[in-house]
Amino acid sequence: MLELSRADLHVSISDPAATSMNFLNEIAGRYPDAISLAAGRPYDGFYSVEDVARYQQSYVDHLRGRGLGEQQVRGLLLQYGRTNGQLGELIARMLEIDEGITVPPESVMVTAGCQEAMIIALRALCAGPDDVVLVAEPCYVGLTGAARILGVEVAPVPETPDGLAPETVAEVARQVRAAGKRPRALYLVPNFSNPSGVSLPVATRRRLLDVAAEQDLLLLEDDPYGLFGLDDEPRPTLKSLDTGGRVIYLGSFAKSCFPGARVGFLVADQTVVGEEGKRTLLADEMSAVKSMLTVNTSPISQAVIGGVLVESGCSLRTANRDKLAFYRNNLRTLLAALEEHFPQPGRGELGVRWNVPSGGFFAVVDVPFQADEKLLERSAEQFGVLWTPMSFFYTDGGHHAIRLSCSYLEAEQIAEGVRRLSRLVTENA
Repeated sequence: MLELSRADLHVSISDPAATSMNFLNEIAGRYPDAISLAAGRPYDGFYSVEDVARYQQSYVDHLRGRGLGEQQVRGLLLQYGRTNGQLGELIARMLEIDEGITVPPESVMVTAGCQEAMIIALRALCAGPDDVVLVAEPCYVGLTGAARILGVEVAPVPETPDGLAPETVAEVARQVRAAGKRPRALYLVPNFSNPSGVSLPVATRRRLLDVAAEQDLLLLEDDPYGLFGLDDEPRPTLKSLDTGGRVIYLGSFAKSCFPGARVGFLVADQTVVGEEGKRTLLADEMSAVKSMLTVNTSPISQAVIGGVLVESGCSLRTANRDKLAFYRNNLRTLLAALEEHFPQPGRGELGVRWNVPSGGFFAVVDVPFQADEKLLERSAEQFGVLWTPMSFFYTDGGHHAIRLSCSYLEAEQIAEGVRRLSRLVTENA
């Protein structure tokens, strides 16, 4: 049989971020009894198989209620369908109700998970080898992995403990320009970021929009965790504050509904002017990219998400009340367990500290030793607990920090996981 050299394959095959995440999955498989404070997936307990058929039926009833005949309904569910999807009106209504974002339904593209939305946005915006995407660092590996696959250069913008600093964004953009390249866009998660858990203050968001205009940047706003704050304080999205058309909004139904549907979306309501002066929406132009990736997002999956939106009156905040209470309790449990097992003043002597996110699924713990893959394996084998090295989310950094996730477990498991983690930290410190 033919043998291929790994050196002849694309660099994304051996991308450090992808191989690191594969390693994490392998460790979890080898030590199934270890408590995983690494998995960022949503909690299983809110889902049932029966929900799938019910949501689909709710969406079918919605279509019939709009006057569609059986042949039309069958075509919408079982044929290829419109490249940009059929949920534009429902998603636009949801964004207006939940986030105060007003956009035309035609500017919404339904994607096969938010990962596809990232790939489409990067491919459409980065037209040449000199186009560079800025990313908040530490950065979600899905974005950097997508850029690696596409051959798009990434320039990291280091976060502060309070999140991304707009003036640092401007400085990195100037550095990219000075190197003869074009800073094209900035990717960030302003609400309870993965992995840092940081959320940007409103004043910072407004200043970031000003910097985007000054530096001629588009902002790729990824918002998978915006629903899950510890309180009901409004956190306006960048898109809702945007008056200059700088923000492309990326969304996902993985956390708010369930991951198995594999449905995400992007909102690109910017105007594109053609050579002959014809004006179109950026979302329509992006459809050419999507048509060469997945042709269209599964209409059956769209029907499931459509049913969720119909049943909730197009409000994910309404649909997620029980989940919100659960995730709030889990995050509070995680932070309380850290306080219990790393009390003052011994915490300072150990060299341990952590941030206190105001929502989301993650917290970051600084430790006085190198938190690498070798230690992670020993943690799983000897202490029965998994976590994620923060170095996975940096180009070069995060070597003395770990990410803890509180979404997938029940409160008692989180508390026990932190107890086990404290034994690991004490021994290694």
